[in-house]
Amino acid sequence: MKLSLDDFGTGYSSLSYLKRFAVDKVKIDQSFIRDMDKNPSDAAIVRAIIQMSKSLGLRTIAEGIEEAHLVKYLQIYHCDEAQGYYYSRPIPSDDFVQWVLASLK
Repeated sequence: MKLSLDDFGTGYSSLSYLKRFAVDKVKIDQSFIRDMDKNPSDAAIVRAIIQMSKSLGLRTIAEGIEEAHLVKYLQIYHCDEAQGYYYSRPIPSDDFVQWVLASLK
């Protein structure tokens, strides 16, 4: 079982949680991802979260990916994983199994 710290950088997700809990992954909140190509501050925050996570031996997940150009930025920044409507809308588990099987053909 792996533990991810969701919505990192917002609300109650604190840097202290990285020490307090045995976290495996840090999920970067979509509020930073959405405009990182237009807002230098958002891009700097995303890069910093990724670099900090890597230095702590943690993987990073970017949430809220809706456009291909955001994937390119995340690849440049060496983000480990991404999720969002660009890949798929949320689907029921049975549909997910069928989607995976179809993608293997």
